[in-house]
Amino acid sequence: STNTAYALTYTASNAEGVTNGTPASRIVFEEAGQYMISFSAQIASTSSSTVNFWFWPRINGTDVTGSTMKNALHQNNAVLVVSRSAIFDVNAGDYLEAMWAVDNTSGFLDATAATAFAPAAPASTIAITRLHG
Repeated sequence: STNTAYALTYTASNAEGVTNGTPASRIVFEEAGQYMISFSAQIASTSSSTVNFWFWPRINGTDVTGSTMKNALHQNNAVLVVSRSAIFDVNAGDYLEAMWAVDNTSGFLDATAATAFAPAAPASTIAITRLHG
């Protein structure tokens, strides 16, 4: 649906100190500290009209103030990778969710299949690095 917030779901791989929560969109921090979160999404559109995308983090179910990233695609079959990094102070047991919304159903997150010459690409990635406790 348009103009509706959805949480992205990630599978923890090579994860130390973070786990998937319930629901699966929650990334739970096992230890308190300061963490750098790096987010990327590959957005696409099948419309020649402008399609707007919004991405933002939620901590413990609350939208993080001043954190929204808005991007627009203007061409049919356009694809763009968007990214941002930010530092968060969290407590043990806190959880992060990566949220997104779009204002036109022709906009979507694009996971690219492997080809004969290149590997597959996920629709979105998130990297979490603990800076200090």
